[in-house]
Amino acid sequence: MFVSKLALFGAAIAVLSAQPALAQKQYGPGISDTEIKVGQTIAYSGPASAYGTLGKVEAAYFKWLNDTKGGINGRKITFISRDDGYSPPKAVENVRSLVEGDEVALIFGVLGTPLNMAIRPYLNKQGVPQLFVAAGSSALNDPAHFPWTMGWQPNLRDEAKFYARHLLAHNPKPKIAVLYQNDDFGKDLIAGLKEGLGEDADKLIVSAQNFQSTDPTIDSQMVILQNSGADTLFLFTYAKQAAQAISKMSDLKWKPETYLHLGAASVGATFKPAGLDKSVGIMSAGFMKDVTDPKWAADPDVKNWTEWMKANMPGADLNDSLTAAGYSFAQTLEQVLKQCGDNLSRENIMKQAANLRDFHLGLLLPESRINTSATDYRVVTYMQLQRFNGASWDDVK
Repeated sequence: MFVSKLALFGAAIAVLSAQPALAQKQYGPGISDTEIKVGQTIAYSGPASAYGTLGKVEAAYFKWLNDTKGGINGRKITFISRDDGYSPPKAVENVRSLVEGDEVALIFGVLGTPLNMAIRPYLNKQGVPQLFVAAGSSALNDPAHFPWTMGWQPNLRDEAKFYARHLLAHNPKPKIAVLYQNDDFGKDLIAGLKEGLGEDADKLIVSAQNFQSTDPTIDSQMVILQNSGADTLFLFTYAKQAAQAISKMSDLKWKPETYLHLGAASVGATFKPAGLDKSVGIMSAGFMKDVTDPKWAADPDVKNWTEWMKANMPGADLNDSLTAAGYSFAQTLEQVLKQCGDNLSRENIMKQAANLRDFHLGLLLPESRINTSATDYRVVTYMQLQRFNGASWDDVK
């Protein structure tokens, strides 16, 4: 506001409790004996274009599955990913085209809370799975009202409450400044922060400044926040504005205790553009292994991921956490489709997405396990507070 080796894809990734496939084949739209059509709309251009890396990695993963394993259960993945420029109206247009024109089985990995909220009514009306969205809005975990929509990463309200608990534990009377994107994404984080701060939230937040995702700069907002006298800053932004804010803090010689939305906690997309030295000390909720951290250098899953990246995405920045996230998103969808067996109706795809049991992805933190149900669509829930040291992340106790 956000995502393991060749051995993992086989036995290690299998879920023993998965529902056995029905003997009789059942196909929905986008499915045949040889093909599964998966649709996506994502920002390859525009203000969130750095996140287009997610779609590129996912495309490479599905190609790798097709080339090395013949796809999933004998069916190759046809992945149709289109650019929406981070525009909700364009996302709606793309999704309608994918569903009605391309007849995809499901929509996968759409970026951003406002875009996912824009396409959700249509997909739920049509009965099309909207799986593993690259957004953390708590509204996207609402199976009672929107049973076809499922998130992936820790939800925004839980994330913000997590930061508030940490802050109050060592600074019971902080002076808080907040920079937030003026949409459902930013407002959800603000709501979670206030919940976490409790009844004194409005007193503790001394200044909150917002911006539009299309704004060229957030310099004026940062000056106002500094002048508020705040000693703590929450950056509820995506990568572009986070990098601008970190750079502006350096220009202003302002060093508040800073918490950064996990979706922007990317070395490649945020800290490098801002300056690694300027980013030292920034905290975020980690939920995946930092593949650049020496402490994971000997980890089998990280080693396997590194080999996979070098073979399938040569030239990609391995420091960019979005590459690991996209890889993990794709693995989660792979598991769901495996569990479907030969029953690839849209209803069963959704049923299996809500039937993940103690599923572990190699690039998630070791303590993390994925458990979904028909009443709780949260996928990744485990978080660990981490602080950037200029090169990698240190755990914060």
